[in-house]
Amino acid sequence: MSEVNRSVSPQLGGWTRFVTARPRLALLAALVITALAVFAGSGVADRMGSGGWQAPDAESTYASEVLAREFPASQPNLLLLVDSGSASVDDPDVAAEAGRLAKRLDAEPGVSGVGSYWATRSPALRSEDGHEAIIAARIGGDEKTAGETLDRIAPDFAGERGPVTVSVGGPVAVQHEMQTIIQEDLLRAELIALPVTLILLVMVFGSAVAALLPLGVGIVAILGTNAVLRGLTELTDVSVFAMNLTTALGLGLAIDYALFIVRRFREELAGGADPRTAVGTTLRTAGRTVLFSALTVAVSLSAMLVFPQYFLRSFAYAGIAVVLLAAAAALILLPAALVLLGHRINSLDLRRMFRRRKKSVTAAGGVPSEGETEAGAPGAGADASPGRGWARLAALVMRRAPVFAIVTTVGLLLLGLPFLGVEFGTADDRQLPAGAESRVVQEHIRDGFPGSPGGGLEVLAEGKGSPADHAELKGRIEKLPGVLRVEGPVAEGSTAYYNVLPEGEAVGEATQQLVRDLRAVPSASSLDVSVTGTAAVLVDSKDAIADRLPWALAIIVVVTLLLVFLLTGSVLIPLQAVVLNALSLTAMFGALVWVFQDGNLSGLLGFTSTGDIETTLPVLMFCVAFGLSMDYGVFLISRMKEEYDRTGDHEHSVTFGLRHTGGLITAAAVILAVVMVAIGTSRVTSTKMLGLGIALAVLMDAMVVRGLLVPAVMKLMGRSTWWAPTPLRAFHRRFGLSEGESAPAAAASAPVPDGAAVPAGTSAAASAPASAAAHSPDAARSADAAGGVEAGPETAADTDLAKPARR
Repeated sequence: MSEVNRSVSPQLGGWTRFVTARPRLALLAALVITALAVFAGSGVADRMGSGGWQAPDAESTYASEVLAREFPASQPNLLLLVDSGSASVDDPDVAAEAGRLAKRLDAEPGVSGVGSYWATRSPALRSEDGHEAIIAARIGGDEKTAGETLDRIAPDFAGERGPVTVSVGGPVAVQHEMQTIIQEDLLRAELIALPVTLILLVMVFGSAVAALLPLGVGIVAILGTNAVLRGLTELTDVSVFAMNLTTALGLGLAIDYALFIVRRFREELAGGADPRTAVGTTLRTAGRTVLFSALTVAVSLSAMLVFPQYFLRSFAYAGIAVVLLAAAAALILLPAALVLLGHRINSLDLRRMFRRRKKSVTAAGGVPSEGETEAGAPGAGADASPGRGWARLAALVMRRAPVFAIVTTVGLLLLGLPFLGVEFGTADDRQLPAGAESRVVQEHIRDGFPGSPGGGLEVLAEGKGSPADHAELKGRIEKLPGVLRVEGPVAEGSTAYYNVLPEGEAVGEATQQLVRDLRAVPSASSLDVSVTGTAAVLVDSKDAIADRLPWALAIIVVVTLLLVFLLTGSVLIPLQAVVLNALSLTAMFGALVWVFQDGNLSGLLGFTSTGDIETTLPVLMFCVAFGLSMDYGVFLISRMKEEYDRTGDHEHSVTFGLRHTGGLITAAAVILAVVMVAIGTSRVTSTKMLGLGIALAVLMDAMVVRGLLVPAVMKLMGRSTWWAPTPLRAFHRRFGLSEGESAPAAAASAPVPDGAAVPAGTSAAASAPASAAAHSPDAARSADAAGGVEAGPETAADTDLAKPARR
């Protein structure tokens, strides 16, 4: 290793020695820890909840908790739909059997507030055709306890019971069935994603040995995250939906990081380095980029911690854990494996049989491969030069930079236009597949019973109010626009409640406005009034997200700007990264509304459109997709920065970066998209939306933004891309990191031409000699030996195609 390499980052040099000193011991320790993680994380899904959309500190949450405690019958979460067949529900035999069922249900431990049509004669509990009626009750306890109670009692009530047929529904049944289906779908997604991912990795690497390493890193990250989540369930609520993110990011990011590291390692081996030296150089270069990428993704996901809903917070828990574990496995376990494998990393080349078809696949835009020529295999001709297509694309885009920048930006904005018509709602039984029992029950109630069952609002009145005070409050409620009927008050001590039935849809705009009107109704000074119900939960959820969203965006933007500045030393590239990443998400948000809200392709994709989008999902998808976009952005920018520090040639650096990472980013995006699409095959609509939406965002970012928009914008910005004021340049020289090695000593003493732009984050001397000596034969030979390609009179793309890089 050269003196320059030894001088770079002694901390990382020590880390390299630590990682590679005892590789067998490191891998054995990893195996033991992974086995412990399997044990610790077993049964984690059974301890998770399927709710979490409700803000815990909201007025509706408080009112629901009080009503559930004081008036269980007012908050039923278990509904038994009793079907009398051709007979009337008022038939004596039917009524007698329903009475026996209600009595048995009331005797069950953990069940309270049992009521029925036959006991109350409430028309809201009897279907309009007279053949169905409801027995309602409340199962107490948290989601886990309620689910266990449901599992215990459901078999004793569901099915044929004398003259009636009983089906089990209600919110607790919907949540429990959703949790079960998600676990089944996640297993199926893993069985789909793992073999397909392995095939794609073999296509990318050629070597079966190299292909197995990223998959191993991903499995370690997933199993470790399951153990972390299992521990968190002992401390707080965790949503079962987070399991999907664990699988997706565990495979996707681990593969991203492993691809980047293994590729650089093979490149170093091809350049003549021994395995231990190759690992050291890889960790100092690609390893630093992986670390930065993991930090940016973790920051994007951590922004969800500011929201009160545990649905969102759960994704932050899972996402941060899996990102950090994937990075740790890639930076600790993977280097140890690479030291042991050495040149055997290229063993078992399964792609030889397809060698003749490689050119046609690449030309057709297939999954880019990183075979022998990518690693710089001796004898590779110009036609086999890696990244040739990406270099040509970069040259084409930069020749027509204004056209590509405008057309791409306008196209992305047009794709995002449907999101302007987004309607926010709440998740309900229609998230489940059409044949799910709890959904069938809810549909029968929604379509066949009078009024709007489940859409009523409850007004809680606490305090020592007189009967006159309660009557006055009821009168004021009845006068509000949009109120169909008011029932109550039902009083118990100093607490009473009213059931308000709205005229409109359960969560429509009119009902949401009624919630606000109810909260503004004046009452006697002795009464404290609060409102709950489905529409009230939606209003509170929207308000909570609106209140916290600026903080979440500030965290993402500020920390992203700081991290990208530390990586590049530029003040413009961080701004560009944030703006372009946001643009890359427009197609995802547009598709969210066009497909899932408006119902287009619902038959093909197998879901039921509710006409709105669950309130928390866009926030979740933004944080995840933005983080993944930054992941790819860091890979691309770091390689551009490395080359610019070495040569000072801006256009050549853009071409070089796209050439050496374009195929890698695209391959990683395709693999991650496969994982997300596998998750998108879920029968639960929210999971389907998450998987397919992020898959679209990832592909748009990797193929459109990184391939077209980034080089076009960087061409338009020119060398000012790398500009930073003098104080920030000094700050970056001291605290910044980048993928590249230090500038050669010879460059350090070269003068800077007057008026020349100084690359941000480098010394003035370091940037000067590249342009001055770019056309000399000696400089060309030196650049080729160092791993770059000089930019001569030809275009950067033409010269960059000549030889594979040597680092």
